Amino acid sequence: MTACSPRAALVATLAAWVLSPLGCWPAASAAETVGRSAKGRPITAVRVGSPTAKRTVLVVGAIHGNELAGRAVTRRLRQAALPPGVALVLVDDLNPDGSAAGTRQNAGGVDLNRNFPFRWRPMGMPFDIHYSGSSPLSEPESRAAAALIRRVRPRVTLYYHQMLRLVDRSGADRFLERLYARRTGLPYRAIPPLPGTATSWQNATFPGDSAFVVELAGGRLSQNGVNRHARGVIALARAITPPRVRQTPIAFGERRRREMRAYAKRHYGIEDFRLRRPRVIVQHFTASTSFRSAYDTFAHDGPDVELGELPGVCAHYVIDRDGTIHQLVPTTIMCRHTVGLNYTAIGIEHVGTSDAQVLADRRQLRSSLLLTRMLQGRYEIRTADVIGHNESLGSPYHRERVARLRRQTHGDFARRAMRRYRRLLGRFPAPATMR
Repeated sequence: MTACSPRAALVATLAAWVLSPLGCWPAASAAETVGRSAKGRPITAVRVGSPTAKRTVLVVGAIHGNELAGRAVTRRLRQAALPPGVALVLVDDLNPDGSAAGTRQNAGGVDLNRNFPFRWRPMGMPFDIHYSGSSPLSEPESRAAAALIRRVRPRVTLYYHQMLRLVDRSGADRFLERLYARRTGLPYRAIPPLPGTATSWQNATFPGDSAFVVELAGGRLSQNGVNRHARGVIALARAITPPRVRQTPIAFGERRRREMRAYAKRHYGIEDFRLRRPRVIVQHFTASTSFRSAYDTFAHDGPDVELGELPGVCAHYVIDRDGTIHQLVPTTIMCRHTVGLNYTAIGIEHVGTSDAQVLADRRQLRSSLLLTRMLQGRYEIRTADVIGHNESLGSPYHRERVARLRRQTHGDFARRAMRRYRRLLGRFPAPATMR
């Protein structure tokens, strides 16, 4: 694909969302030398996408010098149109000396994929097929890779190999491994564990980040094959894309904070308005038909109709029928949304009049699941602690000092609806990947 003019790049970027996951990317790539090989050849990483993206996918085209087909994929991905919030870091070749010589090993005779620290052990002699080097990270190439990974902290990393033609069960997020296998048509199988591999080191060292191996067939990839694997990478990028959150704050000034502090002391024995450690996410519906009516209810700081207490009721997030996520209150501040759990729970309201209505609305439900998954990852909240308002009394975190309110709850998002909701959460990447 040729370079794009600014106007063509803009058109292609917009069209990519509708027509294709690949297209020209306008002036959004930057190359840097991240290390040098044993013979001094540069090891280059190219970043594609927004420089401020908080989530990255690292793709390594080759780590063995006689398995080079993946380099065509990383080069193709330099022209990828990416969803916002995610960038690619592309390393065409981690072993340029081996590639120049046509050998699996680097110039020192080391198999770089046996030279990483996790379960490293001495193996073989120089230029033996699995020679692991004199010590973990003894080679400049593996040290360069480890330094890049520590600096970038990619959420997902792919290493292309040959010739087994499969996606390996590498110990990463199985959702992502399976997603790539489905998109590329490769079998999803496990290669027997090996010592000192890059993927095992990453998955053990950085919990929640997912590194896995893609074994291509022997020989070169066809152009269709290159495009298919590039689309597989873009599918991974889209899977970990953070949901868009619109800041639509309600006033939560000094008066409301004083009221929240007094409420927390009265109900939980906590003299603080801050939400220190969220452990629960509670799902609600607004019992209204518009975001504006829900916003006005939560913005009003007056005694609520049901319990007559201050501050007024509120939620951290409201998800509109079109899928727009509005954040009303920072997750560092308590909101009054669930009696017995406000001290430790994030509240998510959905514009609608029933559980069934929300669960049947694809756009609203998808936004809800993405937001919940992101919050789970950010605060290490278990799926079992993603509950409906109607399930509040069964939460192990439920506590209430006011005797008359100890059995108080609401009917929204009852157990049956939440069983389905929690099952659907499993169709998204693991929470730590979405953090």
